[in-house]
Amino acid sequence: MADSHQPISVPLEASGSRLDQFLASQLDNTSRARVQQLISQGKVTVDDVQQKASFRLIGGEQIVIAGDIDLPPLRAIPEEIPLDVVYEDADLAVINKPAGMMVHAGAGATDDERNRGTLVNALLHRFGQLSATGGELRPGIVHRLDKETSGLIMVAKNDEAHRRLAEQFSGRKVKKTYIALVHGWPKADAGTISSTISRDAVRRIRMTTRRSGGREAVSHYRVTERLDSAYSKFSLLEVRIDTGRTHQIRVHLSSIGHPVVGDALYGAPREIRGKSKPAVSLDRNFLHAAAISFTHPRTGEPLSFSRPIPGELGEFLNRLQRAPAKP
Repeated sequence: MADSHQPISVPLEASGSRLDQFLASQLDNTSRARVQQLISQGKVTVDDVQQKASFRLIGGEQIVIAGDIDLPPLRAIPEEIPLDVVYEDADLAVINKPAGMMVHAGAGATDDERNRGTLVNALLHRFGQLSATGGELRPGIVHRLDKETSGLIMVAKNDEAHRRLAEQFSGRKVKKTYIALVHGWPKADAGTISSTISRDAVRRIRMTTRRSGGREAVSHYRVTERLDSAYSKFSLLEVRIDTGRTHQIRVHLSSIGHPVVGDALYGAPREIRGKSKPAVSLDRNFLHAAAISFTHPRTGEPLSFSRPIPGELGEFLNRLQRAPAKP
C-alpha cells in the first residue's frame, strides 16, 4: 500500500480521469469506496487544494494523502425487514424479493450513509451468517435482480454453497424464467435475442446493444398473451435467459422495439394514455422473476421454485384487460 504522505504524480495520460477513480487505480488493496471516504474526510489534496471525488484531473498534478488510508472496512449491517422466504436450509435460501428493494448497498455507500432497506440488510437480520465470497457489502449474494424487478433470488449461507452455485451460473445450468409486459406486438410468437451488451458511452446508468465489444447475452421470449386495449397494444411474455448481464431483459426487449412497461430508462412512456380513458402509469417495471431451477449445491437434488406476479402487476394487467379496444 502506498505511503500515506508520499505525493502521487498524475501522468498526462490520466487527463480527464476522476480523482477517486485515479487514486483507486494507484493504491494497492484500496477500493474506490475507501478512496471516496478519504476524500470526503478532507484527507486528500490536489496541488495543496482539497477537491471532490468527481474532480477531473488534467495531468501533472501532485496528489497527497494526508492521513491513514487503512480505514475500517465497509460492511453491510443487519436490519429488521420482513422477507418472503420461499425455501431455506443450512446451505441456501430462496427469497421472493419485492420491487423497490435494492439487493445490496452501492459501492460508494459509507457506514453513516448506508443504503438502508436492502435485501442484504434484511438477510443478515434473518439468517445471521451468510457466505463471505461476495465481500462484506454483498454477503450471500450469488446473483442479482434490478431494484424495480420483483421475484426469486437465491442466497448462499456458506462459502462452499456459494462457490458451487456460482459454478452452476457460469455453466449456464441455472434456469430462470421471467414474466414481462411489453409495449406492442412482436412479429413472431417466439424468438431469441443474442445481441451483446455493454455500458452506454453517454448515459452510464444505461446498457446498450449498439456498441461493439460488449459481453455475450442471450434471451429467449415467448408471447403468452396479446392485448389490444383502449390504451394501446401490449404483449405478455415469458422470458428465459442463458446469461445474466446487467439489465439484460430490459435492454434486449427495448432493442427490438418492445420496451418493458414502466421502464422509462429504456424507452417506455411514463404515462400511458388511452382513447377516452384516464391515463395509467406503473411506478415500477413490469418484470418479475417468476421461476428458478437449479441443483442443490450439497446434495445434488434438483430444485425448482416459482411465484406468481405480485398484486400491483396483476391489478395493472387486469385494468388493461378490462379496457379492450373498440372495433
